[in-house]
Amino acid sequence: MSAAPSLEYPFGEMPAPGATLEVAPGVRWLRMPLPFKLDHINLWLLEDELDGAPGWTIVDTGIGDAGTRALWERIFEACLDMRPVRRIIVTHYHPDHAGNAAWLTQRFGAELWMTQAEYLTAHAVRESLAGYTTEAVLEVFRRNGLAEERLGGMAARGSNRYAQLVPEFPRSYRRILEGDLVRIGGRAWRAIVGHGHAPEHLTLYCEALGVAIAGDMLLSTISTNVSVWSIDPEGDPLRLFLESVARYRELPAGTLVLPSHGRPFRGAHQRVAQLEAHHEARLAELEGALAGGPKSAGELLPVIFPRRLDVHETFFAMGEAIAHLHYLYYAGRIGRASGADGVMRYAPRAGAARAAA
Repeated sequence: MSAAPSLEYPFGEMPAPGATLEVAPGVRWLRMPLPFKLDHINLWLLEDELDGAPGWTIVDTGIGDAGTRALWERIFEACLDMRPVRRIIVTHYHPDHAGNAAWLTQRFGAELWMTQAEYLTAHAVRESLAGYTTEAVLEVFRRNGLAEERLGGMAARGSNRYAQLVPEFPRSYRRILEGDLVRIGGRAWRAIVGHGHAPEHLTLYCEALGVAIAGDMLLSTISTNVSVWSIDPEGDPLRLFLESVARYRELPAGTLVLPSHGRPFRGAHQRVAQLEAHHEARLAELEGALAGGPKSAGELLPVIFPRRLDVHETFFAMGEAIAHLHYLYYAGRIGRASGADGVMRYAPRAGAARAAA
C-alpha cells in the first residue's frame, strides 16, 4: 500500500520579527511571540481599500502586551507603505488572536469584524460572566476526577488570565455570518464558520487566490485543542470539531492553508484525514484503558498525555480528555455514572452500571 501524500510547505523561510513575507498577491504573513510552549502566532496583513482609498485589513492581532505592540509598531513603520489600517478581523476570541483588537481599532479608527459568538464570548470571559470563572472550571475538573493537589495548582494561578492578555476589547463590531462574502482588496473571501475549538471560529477562503486563512481550525503539525469547558460542561465539542474540519475537503486540494501556528501548507485533504486518524487513535486508547475498570477523566490523563504536564498544560489536557470521553459516550461506545463521591467515571457500555460503585 502506498504512503499517503505528505503536506507541502511552499515557504522555506519565515518572516523575521517586525517584518512580513508575501505568501499570495496582497497577502502578507507576520509572526508574533507568545509566552507559552506554543511560542508564536501567525497573523495576516491583507491589501484592502475603502471607498477607493487604499489601506490594509489585519487578520488576528496577537496578545495585548508591550512586546507584541512594539513589534506592531515596527510593522506600521516598515510594511504599510503609508496606507492606513481599515479593518481588523478576528477569527476567534482566544487571547493570542484577540488581545490587540481594541488597541488596533482605536489607533487607526478601524472597524472590528468577527462572528457574534466569538465577540460576545470575549466580553464574557474578560468579565468572568456566566460559567467563565476559575471556580466553575475547577468544579468541572473536580467532578471529572482531577486530583485535589492539581486543582490547587490551578487555583494558585489566580483568576482571569484572559483579561491580562486582552486588556480591553471593542464595544462594537461588524458581524460576520456563515457564507458571507467579505470583500478585501477587490477579492471575495467566503466565511466558513467552524465549531469545537471555539464557539463560532471564522475561516476566510478566497477562491480567486486559492487561499484559506484557517486560524486554529486546521494546523499542520499539531492538533487543535478541543475541550469541554465550564460554560457547557455536558457538551460534545469533539464531534463538532470533526464535523467542522471535514468541510476543508470541500476546498480544492491545492488550496494554500494559512494556519495560526506552524507554516503555511498545501494538503488540506490529507491533513483532515491525519486529524481524523489522530483522534480515533486517542479514542481507541481510552476505550482500551477502560477495559480494566471504570475510570474518570482525571485518571485517564496519562493515557492520552503520557508526558509530565505543567499547570497550564493540565488545564487544556483535562478539557481534551473530557471531550474525548463525551464523544465516546454520546456515540454509545461507552457508558458513565456518577459515584458516591460525585466523580463521573466511564466504563465499557456493558459495565457502565458498575461505575457508580
